[in-house]
Amino acid sequence: MALSYLSGFGNEFQTEALPGALPVGQNSPQRCPYGLYAEQLSGTAFTAPRADNARSWLYRIRPSVKHQGRFSRIDLPLWRSAPTPMVEGLALGPLRWGPPPMPSEALTFVTGMRTITTAGDARVQSGMAAHLYFVTQSMAQDYFYNADGELLVVPQQGSLRFATELGVLEVAPGDICVLPRGMKFRVELIDKSARGYVCENYGAAFNLPDLGPIGANGLANARDFQTPAAAFEDRAEEARLTVKWGGAFHACDIGQSPLDVVAWHGNYAPYKYDLKRFSPVNAVLFDHPDPSIFTVLTAPSDTPGTANVDFAIFPERWMVAEGTFRPPWYHMNVMSEFMGLIYGIYDAKPDGFQPGGMSLHNAMLPHGPDQAAFDQASREALQPMKQSGTLAFMFETRFPQQVTDFAAKLETLDKDYVDCWSGLEKLFDGTP
Repeated sequence: MALSYLSGFGNEFQTEALPGALPVGQNSPQRCPYGLYAEQLSGTAFTAPRADNARSWLYRIRPSVKHQGRFSRIDLPLWRSAPTPMVEGLALGPLRWGPPPMPSEALTFVTGMRTITTAGDARVQSGMAAHLYFVTQSMAQDYFYNADGELLVVPQQGSLRFATELGVLEVAPGDICVLPRGMKFRVELIDKSARGYVCENYGAAFNLPDLGPIGANGLANARDFQTPAAAFEDRAEEARLTVKWGGAFHACDIGQSPLDVVAWHGNYAPYKYDLKRFSPVNAVLFDHPDPSIFTVLTAPSDTPGTANVDFAIFPERWMVAEGTFRPPWYHMNVMSEFMGLIYGIYDAKPDGFQPGGMSLHNAMLPHGPDQAAFDQASREALQPMKQSGTLAFMFETRFPQQVTDFAAKLETLDKDYVDCWSGLEKLFDGTP
């Protein structure tokens, strides 16, 4: 599988599967090489500022208008879009789920999507949804694209192959991949089954956060993000295309694979990233810094400094701060936090938070370390130590997250989660 590296978000790059397939110096010549069709896929308005403009030119065997038929509505009731009303009878407060079991029925990446929370409104391109995916069957002559938002895929168990219009990406636990809005793709199993998390971002596309006083280096580096090399399918066969549009699903029969792009250039493309390449920044003397230093990708909102969605990770790292409570402190803030654990132990919840599980701490609701984490962190000798064998992540959004019926009825919902703080006793004794 050929991959090319981004030289930085927003920069132009190009690839061709056949020599000379990519026109030189002209995007839409009168006649394209090899009898291909020129087509532009735009992720932003045509008149967006140059620094923000996202588009790619595709040179394909058939134009996309040939990859659609007469659509019919189909029902995928467990994949929901915002706005979703709050579940009646579900008490307000912190929520935690253990890892749901892998279903036994045949499920593809699309039919196995299960929405846990939604936030904002997909119809006005604002907010997000947090999903789990379960895959027990590859998509064969079955293709999909999402017109509502881009998909950030976080594998937790099992590897997947994403065959997209612009090439192939393979991802495993510890990787992420992002599939842009409007990009057609098919998902195949590499292992027997797979599960993981998805952030469906309705708003502005994910990008690298500004580094500010950190300087030029650190966190996620643009050079480590990979895009696929061009790879095309010239297959005339009965197939089906499913589209998510306006929160609803539509399907049509087509007569060929839509993954027929022979060459492309631009800056609107799927990409993958190995989270082990993230370069953490941390305190080297005292105090616990804000968790924003662990941001991998951010999708901005119209409020400067307040994201539509942030994607942050809590990876292996050295902790050396002196005289400091090292786990996340107790807090409540304007952002709502959906958290998952890919592997290992999360230091603020060493017992109840399991790989494949998740938690939700909504906007302006307090949360923090459980009693065991507080007791240990308050008393342990503060020698330099490495937080090893762990990888947790967070989808954080400015919008309150509404829990779906599916999530509220999951058998792995921890109905006693709030009790993890019940043993925190008054320690105040009036002396310094």
